[in-house]
Amino acid sequence: MSRVTTPNEGKPFTGWDWAKPIPAPLALHRAPVVEAWTDYNGHMTESAFLLVFGDSSDLFYRMIGIDEAYRAAGSSVYTMETRIRNLNEAHIGDVLALTLQLLDHDAKRLHVFHAMTSEADGKVLATAEQILVHVDMEAGRSSPFPPEIAERIAAIAEAHAGLPVSPTVGVPLGLKRK
Repeated sequence: MSRVTTPNEGKPFTGWDWAKPIPAPLALHRAPVVEAWTDYNGHMTESAFLLVFGDSSDLFYRMIGIDEAYRAAGSSVYTMETRIRNLNEAHIGDVLALTLQLLDHDAKRLHVFHAMTSEADGKVLATAEQILVHVDMEAGRSSPFPPEIAERIAAIAEAHAGLPVSPTVGVPLGLKRK
């Protein structure tokens, strides 16, 4: 059995240009819905939504300098928590456009918000809120981002500081009782 790969696996970090403006939010990924992502109801499955959000995160990692060479050197980013809100259906052939907003960060962690929209009509299909942690894989524990990556993260945070925050961010999950 083969493992899950991202569409950009093997593409290296291409460098950081400090003179280039940072988009707010980042629009790094788009993908058409393929048949393998659909279920018996004819629309995209919940696991496929997570897969596509993960592909968007992977492009973000590559943007800041976390690629195969970085991971081979012993560090990576792991997902601590993900909360997906499924808002509308997606079907085979629909083109998904994703954005990523950096909400917060510290020396070891990132708090990001993804939005997935239909490229055809701009309708929001799903959102995902994630907490990510930088890990020293040899030590088996969290570790601070190296200074050059921390600087890139800080620059993105500054560019995203003025963006509105979705009212769903940080909202507890549960049934509302009367």
